[in-house]
Amino acid sequence: MSKALVLQHVAHEGLGTIYSELVSRKIRAEYVRLYMGQEVPAELDDYSCLIIMGGPMGAYDEEKYPYITDELKLIGQALERDIPVLGICLGAQLMARAAGSVVYQGDTKEIGWYGLSLTADGLKDPLFGELPEEMTVFQWHGDTFDVPEGATLLASSLRFPNQLLRIGKNGYALQFHLEVMDVMVREWIDLNKVELDALKGQIEPRVIIRETGAHIAALKGYGEKVFSAFFDLIEN
Repeated sequence: MSKALVLQHVAHEGLGTIYSELVSRKIRAEYVRLYMGQEVPAELDDYSCLIIMGGPMGAYDEEKYPYITDELKLIGQALERDIPVLGICLGAQLMARAAGSVVYQGDTKEIGWYGLSLTADGLKDPLFGELPEEMTVFQWHGDTFDVPEGATLLASSLRFPNQLLRIGKNGYALQFHLEVMDVMVREWIDLNKVELDALKGQIEPRVIIRETGAHIAALKGYGEKVFSAFFDLIEN
């Protein structure tokens, strides 16, 4: 049985809809729960792919979260070996850093539902090429990254132009959350009340909840296509 290594930074940012694709493929998820003090392995010889989830910390916060150094080493190893890598939000930022780029705070935040536009390269990409050129996706971030040398930009948004990267042959860095489910959105709103209260008037939880009802079904469909194509990389 193939195994996927999952680096999880906080309990509430799990695999979401990625999990059902793993189950259907009979791929076993093995978690490194960093928030519980579990250690990042030094190598990936036992794994078919690497998945790096999101979290509230910065990809540049090694002093506060020393495990980030180990994550960067492991991600770099995976990218060098063309092992399939999927990074979500913080995971995408860590991938950008591992590929030699920088991560930094943006001028604003994207929290909620926002438009996403595929680039010309995105429309030709094996994972994203079957998706609409314009779509609405879920976001929760304030940091961003520059495009690493040699990487390909696949999608942009109005506020943050660098939203989706292909790094090397099999590395995909998604700034947005393609994996979320309705229950996850509601949980994140509850758990991040302090952050949202500070943004009152700019970002409204009731609007996010209303828009979730309008967009979550389409997002699930996008995710099914992308995650299925990602796990095809293991077989190919």
